[in-house]
Amino acid sequence: MTEATTIATAGEILVEFVSHKKNCGLSEISPYSGPYPSGAPAIFLDQAARMGAHTELFGGVGNDGFGRSVLARLKRDGVGTKGVTVSDQGSTGVAFVTYYDNGQRDFIFHLANTPADSFAVEPHHLDLAHTWLHVSAASLGNARLRDAIMGLAARVETAGGKITCDPNARPELMRDASASRALADVVARSHILMPSTNDLEFMFPGIPEEESLERLSHTKVETLVLKRGAAGATIIQGTERRDLEPHPVDELDPTGAGDCFCGTFVALVAAGMDAFEAGRLANAAGAIAVTRRGPMEGNSDPDEIAAFLEQHGGQRTP
Repeated sequence: MTEATTIATAGEILVEFVSHKKNCGLSEISPYSGPYPSGAPAIFLDQAARMGAHTELFGGVGNDGFGRSVLARLKRDGVGTKGVTVSDQGSTGVAFVTYYDNGQRDFIFHLANTPADSFAVEPHHLDLAHTWLHVSAASLGNARLRDAIMGLAARVETAGGKITCDPNARPELMRDASASRALADVVARSHILMPSTNDLEFMFPGIPEEESLERLSHTKVETLVLKRGAAGATIIQGTERRDLEPHPVDELDPTGAGDCFCGTFVALVAAGMDAFEAGRLANAAGAIAVTRRGPMEGNSDPDEIAAFLEQHGGQRTP
């Protein structure tokens, strides 16, 4: 990654409240904590910035305490916020999440018609030819966000920049056909694609994993990363494949771990690191992330990742 290269993203910036009680389905009185800074694009970019990347975020928050708390975190961690709109016309977007013993989650999002989907993308903030635009595809379920993201993606690609994508296909945010078509379009444009195993099932229902990966290998993608959660990850580049073993940790809150993995991986590859070594470090970053409550609280820096690997093992890739 040269000094001129910027990792950018556009999408929802939220605060999140997390239930401390499992199996309540967001329908029972439960103790919650928050507001935690959140929004998949923001979590991703915060982690990329902590890894040393030059970044720029496009999104919107309200001129309120929630918005100020998110912006303070992002600025503290070095995220570029020139593209963040602070609005007096509505309050910051909010999400609520609860967990089940089987690992499943329930979300309620309040982002439609809030500053989270009511901001302008100003491409003049970027040198488009030297931009890596990351798309967190859960954002594509909102029509306003979808239009902003797809417009920026087209500009970046036309200018010679690169697209990276986390399909992040949450059914509660992608209920219409337009979102699925936009996801397919972004996947086709991506040079780094980082689905989870759940994403594969969403994109290729009923298709075995290996066949799904084979189909994706025939797209524009140069590096394919399969995030396996507690089972580790798989990195595929050309004909070479590496399966990364998981790091056993005590999971407290898995939300944001995939975004943390992706932010680590993209930042390191953009900086010139070998994809398999970047995957090893991203795998550790994802493991760290699940040990802390709050979707952005598990983000880490290179020193913390190195210390984790020294304690938990994880030799360099050959």
